[in-house]
Amino acid sequence: MTIKELLSKKKVTLSFEMFPPKQQSGFENVVNAAQSLSTLTPDFMSITYGAGGTTKVNTVEIASKIISFNTPALAHLTCVGNTKKSIKEASKNMKQAGIENVLALRGDMPQNVEPGQVVLSEDLKHASDLVPLLKAEGFCVGGACYPEGHPESQNREEDIENLKYKVEAGVDFLTTQMFFDNNMLYSYLYRLQSKGIHVPVLAGIMPITNANQVSRMIKLSNAFVPQKLLSICDKFSSSPEAMKQAGIAYATDQIIDLISNGVRGIHIYSMNKPEIAGAILANVNEIIKATNNE
Repeated sequence: MTIKELLSKKKVTLSFEMFPPKQQSGFENVVNAAQSLSTLTPDFMSITYGAGGTTKVNTVEIASKIISFNTPALAHLTCVGNTKKSIKEASKNMKQAGIENVLALRGDMPQNVEPGQVVLSEDLKHASDLVPLLKAEGFCVGGACYPEGHPESQNREEDIENLKYKVEAGVDFLTTQMFFDNNMLYSYLYRLQSKGIHVPVLAGIMPITNANQVSRMIKLSNAFVPQKLLSICDKFSSSPEAMKQAGIAYATDQIIDLISNGVRGIHIYSMNKPEIAGAILANVNEIIKATNNE
């Protein structure tokens, strides 16, 4: 089933994101995590794509496994490391694997680029260039967005203008990068509406269960970290189980507030940890059911 269809049928969707193994030796562990996550019956599961396409084969294989577990899959695909010709080939492979949903991304620039190495082809520099290629292949296409602005954008206005190109290219929905202050998302959604962007926006939630995650998350997502979360990390950084419990509680509070304020999709960055996703779902599943039954 396509994510566009899911969003048209349900008031609230819940989905998980996972990442493929960097080393082939970790493949079975990731498949096992995917199977465990699928038993939580999410509306769909998303599988990422390594920088420069380093995990592209595993992305398709794991997406195929997710589908075999009776869960719709969203496969990521990037401009980085691809050409129009390779996108055509990737589309063929994804269709053969039964994949209907693709998240179109520019992608993270790989480190240690060799002199003269082409990372972005001339006609595939932005996600907005990739979207129409995927739409032409019949995929349901999603895009990424940054409530606090993309780290490479000069300002938030420029970021939304760039996002509008992607929406006008045909994306069916958007998924946000992680954020830790819901007011940042509400303000962002208002600004999107004022710019004529009306596609569904799924809220990306990252449970912080390890205090060391915070600095990395800030770098990746340009996210503001509220004092409340900083205090939690400071208080429980030396107690892993307490930090895990506090991180699950913080993410739960975010999700309840989001659903209460009409956000239609919750996308949990599971970090391949079924126990974390399961604990959060246990806290909110009745809330989601009640909302969908209204």
